[in-house]
Amino acid sequence: MSTAAHQKIDELVKQNKIMVFMKGNKLMPQCGFSNNVVQILNTLGVPYETCDVLADQEIRQGVKEYSNWPTIPQVYINGEFLGGSDILIELYQKGELQQAVEVALAS
Repeated sequence: MSTAAHQKIDELVKQNKIMVFMKGNKLMPQCGFSNNVVQILNTLGVPYETCDVLADQEIRQGVKEYSNWPTIPQVYINGEFLGGSDILIELYQKGELQQAVEVALAS
């Protein structure tokens, strides 16, 4: 990963309480897994930002190296990697995602 790509990913993760690297964006997800994440976050009614990895191949590959996680989407809360679609669904169903989001937004 180039230094520029690493810096861009790092800035996005640190500047946004909830950051999602996904295929498409929150208005038009381009895959089912990305759509799952958007639907969950929209249900929670929390502010979040997205980065469309389809628009930048270097970010698409770089975010996988940044998190050491092989798939997209990737969700970061308060600068920490949370996981992808399956993990988000599981945390949401357990009520743990709501807690993590509340803590992040309060800080």
